[in-house]
Amino acid sequence: MNAVNIIFICIGAFIMVTNIIRYVRFLHTTRDVLSGGKTRDRIWKYSALYLLIFFLIGYLFIAFSSKPDFMMAMILFGGSIFVAIVLTLMFVLLQTAKERSIDIAEVLVGVIDARDSNLNGHSRHVQKLTMLFWEHLPSNMKKDINPVSLEYAALMHDVGKLGVPEAILNKPAKLTDEEWDVMRRHPEIGVKILSPLKSFSGISDWILYHHERIDGNGYYRLTKNEIPFVSRLLAIADTYSAITMRRSYKEPRSHEEAVKIISEVAGTQLDSELVEIFLTIPEEELRKCIPEQIKY
Repeated sequence: MNAVNIIFICIGAFIMVTNIIRYVRFLHTTRDVLSGGKTRDRIWKYSALYLLIFFLIGYLFIAFSSKPDFMMAMILFGGSIFVAIVLTLMFVLLQTAKERSIDIAEVLVGVIDARDSNLNGHSRHVQKLTMLFWEHLPSNMKKDINPVSLEYAALMHDVGKLGVPEAILNKPAKLTDEEWDVMRRHPEIGVKILSPLKSFSGISDWILYHHERIDGNGYYRLTKNEIPFVSRLLAIADTYSAITMRRSYKEPRSHEEAVKIISEVAGTQLDSELVEIFLTIPEEELRKCIPEQIKY
């Protein structure tokens, strides 16, 4: 009978090892703008990890250093199952919360874009293009990019246009130098708008520098290696969207024309290595990124 008890405890220990592995992966995937949290939150998260490891050690100690009875074996076995269920519920609830949050953010950004007839749907288009782009990146490039944070940066990249007067946003004619100076401040304004959200600090530079050029002729005069990697991704998605969407002063360009233009500015305006990867994405996949409100 003691052997049976030890078997149940060992099974429980194995489940606890699985729980620990799942929880470590969870900690890795929650380093984003929604679940990064404050220092106090991180302390609680890692305290839970250490407790799981402590319980695992307890399982092994009881299994091999004592003679557990059947009740003890069932309590330990059931405890491991209980922890597995709680972790599963926690993962599902967090994923649901993230999905709801991005839905709400999309609605808010849609309201922002609606201020400018030339941008209606643009932010969502860039969001979808960016996430498609991320999927096609080689693993060595995307391993350090949290997809949730990336999605929010793409969606919020033009939020600073809330601080640009509508007369400038909707001006059908060419902007004056003074008006361009105001327009160029929208990345900075966007960072200020998001600054109360402390967890967004990790993506602020991505948004701030999404109009930088590889040759150093962008808004803040940064060159290739000085520009955050994600900002370079956003720049390509933003450029493709700008070329292929309808504006009050121009008709939309075709995919083929967009490919030609993007290829021509690779190495000067856009990162040539990333452009090469972006252009491998099939046209039909890119077309699926078009929100309903963008009409060709």
